[in-house]
Amino acid sequence: MQRSSRIVPGWQGVCLVAITYVYFLIFAQFAFLKKLNQLGISGTHLKVVMAGMAAGGILLSLLAARVSRWRSPRLRMRVAFLACAVASLIAVFRLDFAAAECMSILVGAGLGLLTVTIATHLREWAGSANPFLVAGVGTGVAYFVCNIPGFFDAKPDVQSLVASVLCLAGAAITLRLEPEQTAGLRRPAPASFVPVLAAFTALVWLDSAAFFIIQKSPSLKAETWQGAAHLWLNAFLHLASALTGAWLLARSKVSTVLIPAVAALGFACLLLRDPVSAPIASVLYPIGVSLYSVALVAYPSLIAPAASDAERGRIAGWIYAIAGWVGSALGIGMGQNLGHVPVAFAFSAAAVVIVPTAVPFWHSRRREISLVAMVLVSAWLLNRAIGATRHPFAPASPIERGREVYVSEGCIHCHTQYVRPGTPDEIMWGPVRSIADLRRDRPPLIGNRRQGPDLSQVGVRRSALWLKMHFFNPAEVSGASIMASYGFLFRDQRGSDLVVYLESLHGPDTAAHIAEQEAWQPAPQEVAGASATEGEELYRRDCATCHSDNGKTRIAWIRDFKRAPIDLMKGPYLYLSPGSGEQRWMQLVRITKFGIAGTDMAGHEYLSDRNISSITLWLSQHLAQSTAVSENITPSGDEK
Repeated sequence: MQRSSRIVPGWQGVCLVAITYVYFLIFAQFAFLKKLNQLGISGTHLKVVMAGMAAGGILLSLLAARVSRWRSPRLRMRVAFLACAVASLIAVFRLDFAAAECMSILVGAGLGLLTVTIATHLREWAGSANPFLVAGVGTGVAYFVCNIPGFFDAKPDVQSLVASVLCLAGAAITLRLEPEQTAGLRRPAPASFVPVLAAFTALVWLDSAAFFIIQKSPSLKAETWQGAAHLWLNAFLHLASALTGAWLLARSKVSTVLIPAVAALGFACLLLRDPVSAPIASVLYPIGVSLYSVALVAYPSLIAPAASDAERGRIAGWIYAIAGWVGSALGIGMGQNLGHVPVAFAFSAAAVVIVPTAVPFWHSRRREISLVAMVLVSAWLLNRAIGATRHPFAPASPIERGREVYVSEGCIHCHTQYVRPGTPDEIMWGPVRSIADLRRDRPPLIGNRRQGPDLSQVGVRRSALWLKMHFFNPAEVSGASIMASYGFLFRDQRGSDLVVYLESLHGPDTAAHIAEQEAWQPAPQEVAGASATEGEELYRRDCATCHSDNGKTRIAWIRDFKRAPIDLMKGPYLYLSPGSGEQRWMQLVRITKFGIAGTDMAGHEYLSDRNISSITLWLSQHLAQSTAVSENITPSGDEK
């Protein structure tokens, strides 16, 4: 027996697999990206940096088995570990774009050389007792370690340093690396290379898309990766799934691992489309990832139909280049561009994995399968026929149709429907809805960013006429608006349905919110900094379109107003009650800020206290010219 076996057979293989996976998961996927974000490298620059990593990974994956000067796998791994250690150590320091690009290429090249070399020669360091267990333990331990809360949530510099130390430990292991005995190694039935390559590519694609979607969605991230409870659950699920995958590989075909893996990942991706189902997806995702990851490690050396190290190296190189790097890039691109995994793609990925196994089964059970398929199709057609004659679909309500227009026109990309608790949102946009209430929406329209106002309770703040005017000419109705015109929607029913939907958006306690607004006061320091000159500019931009005789909105829609907007330079001021100058000042401030409920007068909630005070200050100096208001309106009641 070799000396290494006197400790624990296969311990070298376990360490090599675990260190490589930890480096890839915690540094290449997390710490490095966080570091780039801290350095302000984003947008096109970020894509170029990550493309460099992919290019280095693909190139060295394909060349790893062909490096003639480094025939020794121990030497190749030692060089790769040292390259990775240097890269993660450099990441601790402040980098410019050029340095980040060079380091990214080094990370990709190191990982490409390392993964292919380990996968090619795993049988030499796993032993013959249970080599699949080595792949399973190494993979499971890596995922377990990466999900330990203190490590997962550590700062990027800490993660980078730990990754560097682990790589140095890996390089040290290669100095005393000795092959295990492989006599009597049991292998499962070999699986053809091309179908397996396609299956791995589909699985990595799904994995990367789901990973990116979760990372970029706060609501999904909160239900999957945030908090110690979630992380510990993920850690144990990964470990248990990796060990299960190893057990299945040792006793059956590779398809018995890949099929449940694609089922778990596919359903997880579909469930991520609805935040309500995120907790279930958070269980399926680590199961699917660990199952296929064990097969990805074990296949080239232990399963692939190869008779030599050179052949195994070529197989490993193509798998890691195409499935590992290209599949990952495609998955990230899907998550970035679509924000979800299409249903058709999830089923297509499942077909890529399942069909090669299903075809032989079809040939052996053709008549039985045909009979079952005919029964199922007949039942489906009969159900459609009965449903069409007895249960015709009721037409959707205007609110439902309007909601569909809201989604189809992409309103979600600029407007949220989520009042953020503990922020100025609450006074501007309305009471906070509970998470349970949000989850009842199908689908939830929380939104992914806010370039315009929150619309979760817009029906309280805006009249149907105001919404229609705004859709026709946003910049005219709201002077600071960058929104495009949607007047074309009113060429058919879509525009009216959209208005009806928005008018239906009311908060849980409208009366209480209005009472809160009626008690609101601007910050004293902002009132003190008010400028009449600034107020006039804001008035001309935001108010004059309705409140002057020649206002464009007033002229265009004069026949549709419930009550024509008053010319504020003339009056009468129906909503200013008699009282002291200070009382009228505060009334005018609140009307300017929040509008007048039940009328077409909209508020300007998005303006700052200083802006509101400046508009009110300028108005107070001009309202006094009217005989309807005989005394000055001032913040303190004093004459100005």
